[in-house]
Amino acid sequence: MTTSPSISLCLIAKNEEKNINRLLDSVEGCFDEIVLVDTGSNDKTKDLALKRGCKVYDFEWVNDFAKARNCAFSKATSDYVAWMDLDDAMKNPKG
Repeated sequence: MTTSPSISLCLIAKNEEKNINRLLDSVEGCFDEIVLVDTGSNDKTKDLALKRGCKVYDFEWVNDFAKARNCAFSKATSDYVAWMDLDDAMKNPKG
């Protein structure tokens, strides 16, 4: 029996309340897990992500996008990892 490889979507965010639902709607059903690393939001970003089933982690911002991105990658548990910015969106054949 052959199984398909799994894939995680990794995101870093800060105050992305206005963008997060659009992105998550666009990727619905495309990834096995979504990992969001939050770098200090004071809006509803984390709450919205949790409600949508994302795994949410806090990361203290150290003025280094690579460190935040690598933190997100380290939390992923799938065979493969994808990366998107919160102002991106995919054309989803399901949506």
